[in-house]
Amino acid sequence: MPAQSRLLQGLATALGLAVLAAAATSTAGAPPVSAAATAPAPAAAPTPALTPLEAELAAVAAHLPGARPGDVRTTPVPGIYEFKRGAELVYVTADGRFGIAGDLYRLADRVNLSDARRRELRLALLAAVPESSMVVFAPPVAKYTITVFTDVDCAYCRALHRQIAEYNRLGVKVRYLFFPRTGPNTESWSKAEQVWCSADRREALTQAKLGVALKAAVCKPNPVAEQYALGQAIGLTGTPGIVTDSGDLLPGYAPPDALIEELRRDAVPPGKG
Repeated sequence: MPAQSRLLQGLATALGLAVLAAAATSTAGAPPVSAAATAPAPAAAPTPALTPLEAELAAVAAHLPGARPGDVRTTPVPGIYEFKRGAELVYVTADGRFGIAGDLYRLADRVNLSDARRRELRLALLAAVPESSMVVFAPPVAKYTITVFTDVDCAYCRALHRQIAEYNRLGVKVRYLFFPRTGPNTESWSKAEQVWCSADRREALTQAKLGVALKAAVCKPNPVAEQYALGQAIGLTGTPGIVTDSGDLLPGYAPPDALIEELRRDAVPPGKG
């Protein structure tokens, strides 16, 4: 199921549960009022007044279970709002009754506004991760930088890493983040933690991808859980998941020459190629 459809389905489910909860509350008898409940509450600190736009977005968010005003923004289409979870988007009506899973295009110049927005969100999410939390293989001078969500046991991740020297030779800086597809409390997850906890993480990752059993003990804290959650937020569906300098998400392995061609195209703004 596409990520947009999952997001919309999850929103619909949450709305249904919210309606059921409201119905149960309305039919339940009111609890007895205690003396403490009748005592005046301390005065709350005044809240800053909302701008008209902030009030508009807050009203839309109030119809969407779990949404904050910052998760909602206007679109060029009157009455239609963007709702985001991580880097995934759906579009909703102001009353929260209808949702649209799909991309929004500006027809005048055929620009995919949804794709541009997802790129922006991916880059914002990755910007919060310091390179000190990554395993980085970089050439002396980098022409391109890719951030790769990797699984130690993924065959295509191993194929990519076998050619890491060639990617570097072509000027590609590779920044690895962990995304063990099998999830927590699995062998692949433990291997990712062992790589991180090794004295030489680059060498440990290389050995792990060759199938060598690592001797490093699992240490805490480590970034594996956070990076796994980040991959989910970005909308990863498999590994390797490659995020480019522009925020594009390339699903799957690409040989060095093919990747370079993709990165060259990616560097050309829409409409300029």
